[in-house]
Amino acid sequence: MEVKEKGFAGKGLRALFEEKTDSVDVQFSTVTILPGERVPKEGLSKHEENEYSIIIKGKMEGESGGKPFQVSESSATFIPAGEEHWTINSGEEPCEIVCTLVKAK
Repeated sequence: MEVKEKGFAGKGLRALFEEKTDSVDVQFSTVTILPGERVPKEGLSKHEENEYSIIIKGKMEGESGGKPFQVSESSATFIPAGEEHWTINSGEEPCEIVCTLVKAK
């Protein structure tokens, strides 16, 4: 077994595993969003990877693909590559998320 741990500073994002091969790129991370914090701070976000997330603690609301959503602890989400989205921590405690980004080549 190989253990990898790689954190990077800023906005509560910590990449735990990142693999790039000829067929797929995968990044496995944890994210903490503070109460009232919006991601991105303004406008919309989109990326080339499919995003799979599990909300470990807290709750969020936002919009993805032009549709509003609300999620809370124990929810799992999927945002397809290229879909515009934003979220805000609508709770009173930090929102903790485990997130995986997958890009097929």
